[in-house]
Amino acid sequence: MSDAERRHGTAGAGGVLGLLGPLRTLVELPDVTDVLVTGPGRVWIDRGRGMERVPLGLGGPDRLRALATALIAAGGRHLDDATPFADVRLGSLRVHAVLPPIAVGDVQLSIRVPRAGLHGLDALAAAGMIDPTQRALLERLVADSASLLISGGTAAGKTTLLRALLERVPADERIVCVEDVAELAVRHPHVVQLEARQANADGRGEVGLEALLRQSLRMRPDRIVVGECRGPELMLLLAALNTGHRGGAGTLHANSIEDVPARLEAMALLAGVGERALARQAASAFDALLHVTRHGGRRRLEAVGRLEVGVDGRLHARRLGAGSRP
Repeated sequence: MSDAERRHGTAGAGGVLGLLGPLRTLVELPDVTDVLVTGPGRVWIDRGRGMERVPLGLGGPDRLRALATALIAAGGRHLDDATPFADVRLGSLRVHAVLPPIAVGDVQLSIRVPRAGLHGLDALAAAGMIDPTQRALLERLVADSASLLISGGTAAGKTTLLRALLERVPADERIVCVEDVAELAVRHPHVVQLEARQANADGRGEVGLEALLRQSLRMRPDRIVVGECRGPELMLLLAALNTGHRGGAGTLHANSIEDVPARLEAMALLAGVGERALARQAASAFDALLHVTRHGGRRRLEAVGRLEVGVDGRLHARRLGAGSRP
């Protein structure tokens, strides 16, 4: 097994790294977090310093389409004219592809590459993502079975922080993770991962996050985790956290800690739940709000806060000062 296969967990995936073709050399670079293809001769990488174009040819449009189709197929999903976009996990890599004409011009291929070694709070502290005071707070939150909501932008480190926290969960507890694409890869002796399924070519067989979350409630979980809250499944998670399933967690995209209430309200509306009903449930469900940011390639825990019901009956986020206890 090569070092790259150990890093990305692809040794047993049918030679996934080999399927990457010329892109393999980029994925294997130690500092690369993203490989992005915008056309046969337009390849970009991110090594924490912003986008860099690299001189790498991938053949013509047909070869690029074949590459994208093969990668998606290796992840158990399909990519064709009827299903022109897909997202899969290949080992620890996350691959997303979009075909024309949905993608104007050429096939768009995005590969998320996890940073090596960022497992556990020790690694996050060494990388400067958390400071000693924050680390002590995070350890206490996990030990107290606090329910956590982690927010942040794309590639800000939400999954990285969530993974590190879950690895602090006592070994005698059972963690059930529900994800659209399974990528948490928690180092814990008792983890169950449930992954959403795409509909087949006949439009049948789709299994979404909401259905998976319902099943997780019947699997005797000590901690329920939703990899990314995006829609009606939010209300099921809130219901679970408010009815005895403490210590759970979820992530969502938000630009700042103050933007989190609006994001939650938008998702609640998809489930037919109004602002005031959401406010009471969310404030009761989550014990702490953790917001992560990424600036100049550096990820950090930017703020810790609480969700509260305001005098207007709506949900608000309050930042906590250093040393404050949620």
